[in-house]
Amino acid sequence: MIGNYLEFNVFFDIIGTIAFAISGAILGCKKKMDILGVIVLGLVTALGGGFVRDLVLGINPPNMFQNSTNAIISTVFSVLVFMFFYFRKNFTSRQVLIFMNEFMILSDTIGLASFTITGMTTALSLGLDKKFLLIFVGSITGVGGGMIRDVLAGTIPFIFKEQIYAGACILGSIVFLLTRNFLGDQVSMIICFFTVLIFRLLAVKKNWNLPRISD
Repeated sequence: MIGNYLEFNVFFDIIGTIAFAISGAILGCKKKMDILGVIVLGLVTALGGGFVRDLVLGINPPNMFQNSTNAIISTVFSVLVFMFFYFRKNFTSRQVLIFMNEFMILSDTIGLASFTITGMTTALSLGLDKKFLLIFVGSITGVGGGMIRDVLAGTIPFIFKEQIYAGACILGSIVFLLTRNFLGDQVSMIICFFTVLIFRLLAVKKNWNLPRISD
């Protein structure tokens, strides 16, 4: 069964790494960090979720220390984001700030959807198939890097304040588990990806939020 989704897993891992590195780097630029700070935020966003996942699954050392490919990809895209905004003379203009916010949400959502998948498939590749564990690992892989990013940047993590965030991971994980036995791993991975992506973007557009204490 591993062969059924291994190639797709690598694809989503790379896409998620790039997307999360971009979202972390954009936040670093918004916070006016230097290039090192931008790279660090890009790295922790792209690698943090997988690191937490590996700790939960008992993978030692974590994959980020066994294979440097994702770290290199994260660094390259973080530098590219920094250079893009560094050479823009109208960096503080309203149009650029709107672009940064919108592109950060989009890239963060793509990373969220991709890593929800890789979290579950990593557990499955280890022979772990308990549904609660798969949902938990998929969700923590999706949100983990963003949580670390936001804490380092001095902001409240998306998961605690933004439109439905972790809920999108949970929904996507459940959809994957419900469909994989009927449609196969590859199709279910694609369905999971678009479930998380669409649900999260709709939550942003429609401003769907969990109940919270109001003033």
